[in-house]
Amino acid sequence: MRKLALPLVAFLTGGLAACSSSDVVESQGITVENCGSVVNFDSPPSHIALMKSAAVPTLDALGVLDRVVTKAGAFPAGYYDADLSERVTDIPTLSNKIDASGHVLISKEVVVAANPDIVFGETDTINRASMASSNIPVVEEPAFCGSIDGDVSFDDVWSQISTYGTIFDRSTEADAYIATLKERVSEVSSRVTDSGKTVAVLYPTIGGGVTYAYGRGSMANPLVAEAGLTNVFADQSERVFEVTAEELISRNPDYIIVLHSDGSPSDIVAEVGNLQGSSALTALSENKVLPILMNFAEPPTPLAVDGLEKIIDFVETHP
Repeated sequence: MRKLALPLVAFLTGGLAACSSSDVVESQGITVENCGSVVNFDSPPSHIALMKSAAVPTLDALGVLDRVVTKAGAFPAGYYDADLSERVTDIPTLSNKIDASGHVLISKEVVVAANPDIVFGETDTINRASMASSNIPVVEEPAFCGSIDGDVSFDDVWSQISTYGTIFDRSTEADAYIATLKERVSEVSSRVTDSGKTVAVLYPTIGGGVTYAYGRGSMANPLVAEAGLTNVFADQSERVFEVTAEELISRNPDYIIVLHSDGSPSDIVAEVGNLQGSSALTALSENKVLPILMNFAEPPTPLAVDGLEKIIDFVETHP
């Protein structure tokens, strides 16, 4: 079942019918383009290993979450309702160790021993190159591998859901899910008025160290724009980059959104307060700092719709 990274020309010369640039269903199997490579399956995967939490809502909506045989990393209950949280918790965990930047720590051998027929999410040790020798395909969120061209938008959420729909031969379910999410975005966005307020989206390192900010290449940018806010780092095309306290203070956003992978929201807010000169930050002095879990803003997934609702709720209650 596992065939990985076949050159695109092989499919074209084989008489492939007209298709989109992102995914294709062939009579002999299933093909998707992901992170610059073409991934081919003889049939939909049935034994999934999850290295990141981003795919969970889509897998659940497509009715294939029960195919996840193992997971690694942080899967905070705050992402899901009680029923989904219980089902995610019941999935065996290979490793829940993460570094200060939120990356899971795990060896290739441990993942291979779980015998998955696909891995969703890359790590420093689990990636397309390292898993190729075991003939296990890896599919990553396009934002995390830098394969989204130009500025990110909600269309990238819909596109990745469609890709999952193709992988599992659940395109009808994927289309229905997209329609539901679009309706939610429309409903919550109707509450927004242009306040002229600004925001910075940050990922501080717990315990001190580097602070990261998010630019136009991140889902955080269209998210705050949909909420009626202007990203003070929208002049940066990168998804995420290091930012100094001095630069943050000079831009002095009206709101700050701080992302975290796990742990206490109060701890991540405290990291902003620990920045040198942070007393000059308007958002901090006016208590306009919103901590949210990472996947509510990054990468483009259905959880961004939940993130949009959280941001709009916060702005309404902290005008």
